[in-house]
Amino acid sequence: MDLFSFTECANRTHSLRALFDLLVSCASQEGFTEVSYGSLNFVEPLRLADYPPPTVAVKWPIDWCDRYFKRKYHTIDPVVRRTPLLSRPYLWDQLGQQYQLQPDERRVLDEAREAGLKHGMSVPLFGPLGRVSVASFASPSENIDPQHCISHLNALAWQFHTAYGEIARRADADCDKKVALSRRETSCIRWVAEGKSSWEIGMILQISENTVNFHIKNVMRKLGATSRIQAAIMAVRLNVL
Repeated sequence: MDLFSFTECANRTHSLRALFDLLVSCASQEGFTEVSYGSLNFVEPLRLADYPPPTVAVKWPIDWCDRYFKRKYHTIDPVVRRTPLLSRPYLWDQLGQQYQLQPDERRVLDEAREAGLKHGMSVPLFGPLGRVSVASFASPSENIDPQHCISHLNALAWQFHTAYGEIARRADADCDKKVALSRRETSCIRWVAEGKSSWEIGMILQISENTVNFHIKNVMRKLGATSRIQAAIMAVRLNVL
């Protein structure tokens, strides 16, 4: 699919899943079957389920995906750390040439390669209010030449980023509604926003963990959120905390 066709399809898409699948399909035609998109300096409420911040959408090998999130590799991933300092697309192999990478950063890149992400590149993406996002593409092939594809993948990333912004804006508009939370629901979701677990919230409010989860699920239902983190973010945006 050429860039014009991708843009035309992206502009007609109203679903993050469909938009991301379109990006993966187009990148795969270039030999880059592994794709991710994330927000680096802000929390974006519109994301695919099961992917915690800063990730918005991911298509990685299952084993690598599990390891990355369980070990919280986003805290030491050089792509996450270094992208805000860069203005142009770059190859992962170039990070070691441009920066004195720390051992934990090198470990993430080495383990990614072992997991099947042989050649990778990332595109810094910028938005309003200083927001920085990143789209990353990786290939399982040793023989592919990422330099040959970097311009096209850069253009695809920016078109995806623009279309995603429109979908996120519409999602925000849909959230512009009045929601009434009970006093206990407000207390529980406020502590979720502070990073507390259900057990910790129960200790603070002197109620059972099951009761905390009950109130949080009610908040999620009222806000139409798919996770407690998303519910907390939406509650902040709606000024109900």
